[in-house]
Amino acid sequence: MSTQAVFAAALLDPQQACPEGFFSANGADPASRFAVYRNNVQSSLINALAHSYPVVMQLVGDEFFRAMAGIYLLSNAPQSPLINDYGNHFAQFINGFDPASSVPYLADVARLERLRTTAYHAADAQPLSHEQIGAALADPQTLSELTVELHPSLNLLTSAFAVVSIWAAHQQDATLAGIDLHHGQHALILRNGLDVEVFVIEPGASAFIHNLQSGQPLIQAAETAPAFDLSQTLALLIGHNAITHLHHNKVSP
Repeated sequence: MSTQAVFAAALLDPQQACPEGFFSANGADPASRFAVYRNNVQSSLINALAHSYPVVMQLVGDEFFRAMAGIYLLSNAPQSPLINDYGNHFAQFINGFDPASSVPYLADVARLERLRTTAYHAADAQPLSHEQIGAALADPQTLSELTVELHPSLNLLTSAFAVVSIWAAHQQDATLAGIDLHHGQHALILRNGLDVEVFVIEPGASAFIHNLQSGQPLIQAAETAPAFDLSQTLALLIGHNAITHLHHNKVSP
């Protein structure tokens, strides 16, 4: 193992001793200095997770969250110099973390919070005007060839739990009273201007939007999705500036 790898492993694991070969210019104990540095690094990473997953932390409490995050650090060293990128795999970790199994929806809430962070930092794209979209949709001759390009920030999440309702409750009074936690929801996450927005959508609408993202023409994307309200879904996408390009692709005979 390289010196850098040894240093990184010891930096994230408080059970490991200070790597050999370190010395302090002022004669201070290297192990003590390293322990202080390690504590600062670990605290910074745990704080970064707390910032990215505030609802997860509210659901399990500060003490449990920080203990869980500390265990996550042991096998998940930062892979990017950008602190906002840290914690990409936190939801997968939570899913296999036995002490959190009593909160079965916790991993999906983490997935939703990660998608919100991803949406916030996604590339910018200029949405089409409502007039441009309306003109394209009003032409029945080319409607079957029309493909839709959606904003880079847009993502979908399917959960067996009421993940959007759980998340939304913690933006207000943080109570889950009245929420059927096991009522699955489909979420649409996107950035509209500088605001990241989250919506509950129909299963068919989720399938339709996924089809659009896969490059299917609009009509085909609608016809191959389960039953849903197409007009309402298009109005949602248009009203929240999610459509950035429309392309007329000729279908080969």
